[in-house]
Amino acid sequence: MAGFTHNLDRRSKLLDLIRVRGFASLDELVRELGVSESTVRRDLDALEEQGSARRTHGGALYAGGMPRLAEFDERQPAHWAAKRAIATKAAEAIGDGETVLLDGGTTTYEVARLLVGRPLQVVTNSLPVANLFASESRTDLVLLGGYVSPRTGVCLGPYANELLGRLHVTTTVLSAAGIADEGLFNAHLLLAETEQAMLRAAGRVIVVADSSKFGQKSLTLVAPLSEIDIVVSDDALADDWRRRITEAGSELLIASVPTDAAEPDASQPPRRRRHA
Repeated sequence: MAGFTHNLDRRSKLLDLIRVRGFASLDELVRELGVSESTVRRDLDALEEQGSARRTHGGALYAGGMPRLAEFDERQPAHWAAKRAIATKAAEAIGDGETVLLDGGTTTYEVARLLVGRPLQVVTNSLPVANLFASESRTDLVLLGGYVSPRTGVCLGPYANELLGRLHVTTTVLSAAGIADEGLFNAHLLLAETEQAMLRAAGRVIVVADSSKFGQKSLTLVAPLSEIDIVVSDDALADDWRRRITEAGSELLIASVPTDAAEPDASQPPRRRRHA
């Protein structure tokens, strides 16, 4: 398990480097990851097989695609290093062969990227998440229908809720607009109703939320903390919130955020360079 986690962390960091820059040379990746050239080549082969990167002469291009939605343009860069660390911790808690239900949050999207290539059944109401798995032969994909929010690219409303009422999944992974003493909050009434249906369909519920979300409320209460099985956050989470989560009966997983992790510049698109 330790070897798997180490490989996952390294490949996640490698993909992050390519994603932010658009292109990274083999020499750059070897230097910044501190591993051998053969290790980087093996990692690039694995990422290319997933469709997340494309090998070129002397380096690699990012090929995972960036969702062009207001929700991602405005919010995905915020607390990005924490989201990536949280996603890694959450992905480790999901076993091969599970049926996983993923909502459309930006942190959940990072979890989804780490699940690509694994033998899973994936259910989602998110078009960006579904796009990650659409051509993945090792994953069975179910896309929930309904009204599509142009801001977030998620399907919601009565049609999505009706289908969710017929499903049972091993694990539901949810993001949050805010977490307060009352529980998990969301800013969109229809989406909150769909997420409540996601909770009812789940054998267990994992909530992924960076530390900035705690102590915040939004429009609609989705669920009390007592209905959440696992909360995954980052190591900046205050001690009093750590205590409240465990007292509510939820398991708390803390992800360590690398101190040298750089946040991507949201004002600049990834640069794409051609390597001769």
